[in-house]
Amino acid sequence: MAEKVAAGSELNTKYLVAFSRVPGIGRAKLAQMESHFGELERAWGADGKELAAAGLEPKLVHEIISRRPKLSPDGEMELLERHGVAAIPRQDRKYPPLLKEIDDPPPVLYVKGSILPQDATSLAVVGTRRATVYGKEVTARITADLVRAGVTIVSGLAKGIDTVAHRSALEAGGRTIAVFGCGLDIIYPAENTRLAAEVLDHGALISEHPIGVKPERYHFPERNRIMSGISLGVLIVEGDATSGATITVRRAADQGREVFAVPGSIFSKNSEGPHRFIQDGAKLVTRAEDILEELNLTVVGQQLEMKELLPSSTEEDTLLKLLSAEPRHIDEVTRLSGLPINTVSSTLAMMELKGVIRQVGQMSYVLR
Repeated sequence: MAEKVAAGSELNTKYLVAFSRVPGIGRAKLAQMESHFGELERAWGADGKELAAAGLEPKLVHEIISRRPKLSPDGEMELLERHGVAAIPRQDRKYPPLLKEIDDPPPVLYVKGSILPQDATSLAVVGTRRATVYGKEVTARITADLVRAGVTIVSGLAKGIDTVAHRSALEAGGRTIAVFGCGLDIIYPAENTRLAAEVLDHGALISEHPIGVKPERYHFPERNRIMSGISLGVLIVEGDATSGATITVRRAADQGREVFAVPGSIFSKNSEGPHRFIQDGAKLVTRAEDILEELNLTVVGQQLEMKELLPSSTEEDTLLKLLSAEPRHIDEVTRLSGLPINTVSSTLAMMELKGVIRQVGQMSYVLR
């Protein structure tokens, strides 16, 4: 009996994948066809009159009839296998449970890599592609602390804040998921090809689009509902009032997810988005603990690292007192410390090796 169920499930999946190639067919239309025909295999073989009888509009019936001769359900499954991509229908137990709850979950989710049960404890991190040093540093610090608390980081693999979120999660030894606005055979932007490969080793790449679908502009607002949909909440770090990141946050609010925002300078355009959401009731965030407390998450496994920094020399002690989360250039550190430049340079290098500080920008340093 188990074999029949598995075979039936696989049969339904290949027709789901084939129908996903037809523009205009989403969850509602698939439900219509399943209700009328009983199974998607019959719908795939139906003529125009039968499809119309199922309640499909003439334009959609025409799309199905015209595209069907060029599509092979078996060929689609073989194509996915060649690219190492799994197709997970919404009814499958492997489908992310939180994503099932939203109003318009993808009928089939394309996954490369692994989605684990622990990924149900996830947070989407979004922001501008034109991130400032401040935005990058805040993202890196909060993301690293979140993954140490057992949170999976979800983002969109875009430039700027997305890239920092994925990278910081990986560097902290955590899991991360990248949501695509195209087929999983296309890495967008191409400059993040190496990052995508690293995400694949420690998480998953996911999309609602089949192989070969290009990253069209209109795909990304829809992609954003998946980012928020699979997460417990969304954190926005930077973004102006019209930023794509704000779309993700609005989707999160509509889905009943928690919204978190990092404040910035009132003079910065990048602060418009976060500040507006804070005014509308988003949780103001200055550290990972703010998010963990709001979501009632306990630390799983490794505890959040203690931030006590123990200097091993008077020079380190002096420099430590001059550094903070705000970047400070080596020239300013030298002037304020009163130490010789060669001493400052070598001490900063040793502190960086120990993981006490990190260099950001051109010879500017911050505390880790």
